[in-house]
Amino acid sequence: MTAKKWAFEDFAEGMTIDLGEKHVTAQEIVEFASEFDAQPMHIDEEAGKASLLGGLAASGWHICSMLMRMMCDSFLLDSTSQGSPGIDVVRWKRPVLAGDTLKGACTVLSCRASSSRPGLGFVTVRYQLANQRGETVMEMQNSGMFLSREAAA
Repeated sequence: MTAKKWAFEDFAEGMTIDLGEKHVTAQEIVEFASEFDAQPMHIDEEAGKASLLGGLAASGWHICSMLMRMMCDSFLLDSTSQGSPGIDVVRWKRPVLAGDTLKGACTVLSCRASSSRPGLGFVTVRYQLANQRGETVMEMQNSGMFLSREAAA
């Protein structure tokens, strides 16, 4: 793990990490929903248009999964991450419709060393996904656990 770019000491309060972009297709919305959240607005274009969502819309859980992929690609897979003790907040603010392009960012809210496990730290972050119009579609906040470089060695 010593070659990882991101270790506990690399995070600082106030820093922002760009998570890149993700284009959302109708096919992936239907595939995800067919397996995990088969509500009509997630699997049928006409049902989506007739719903409050206004079109074929990604499940909130699909949006969470897309965010997770963006996190992995941006920094988690190149980090000393030891997982997370849970999610504090998830808010789906607007529908994510087929054809939307999501842009993500992560802001570090706080960093603290573990009092019971030397070499481990907690990084609390707020994630935000916005669509191509700059409208926030999702917010999430949680803490992740990261080893220090010394502990990773």
